[in-house]
Amino acid sequence: MPTPSIRSLRPFIGAKEYNVSRHFYRTFGFTETVLSPAMSLFSLGGVSFYLQDAYVPDWVDNTMLFLEVEDVEQYWQQLTTLDLPGQFAGVKVLPIREEAWGKECFVHDPAGVLWHIGEFKEG
Repeated sequence: MPTPSIRSLRPFIGAKEYNVSRHFYRTFGFTETVLSPAMSLFSLGGVSFYLQDAYVPDWVDNTMLFLEVEDVEQYWQQLTTLDLPGQFAGVKVLPIREEAWGKECFVHDPAGVLWHIGEFKEG
C-alpha cells in the first residue's frame, strides 16, 4: 500500500493566559489566524501549531517543541533583539548550547511551554 502524502504536522499547545500567549507568539514572529474565540493557528516559515485557550498544568508544563533552523547563531541574534523576557512575565530565553548532534537555544513561553531551537550538524 502506498504511503499517503503528508502535508503538515500541527501540534496543539495550551495557554495559561490565552491573550498574553497570542501576543507573545505574534511578537516572536508567528502569523496568527484566528479560528475561534478559543483557538488560533500560528505559522512561521512553513511550520504551524494550534494555540488553545486551555490550561492543564501537567500538560502545558511538559510540552516541548523542537524548531529546526538553518543557522541557530543567526536565529539567536534575531531572538535576543526581541527582548521577550522584558516584554512577557515568566518568559525565559536561554543561550546556545553545544551538543554532540548540533547546537540549540531555548525559549520558555508565558505558560511554560519549552521551545528547543536548534541546528543539526551536517553529515
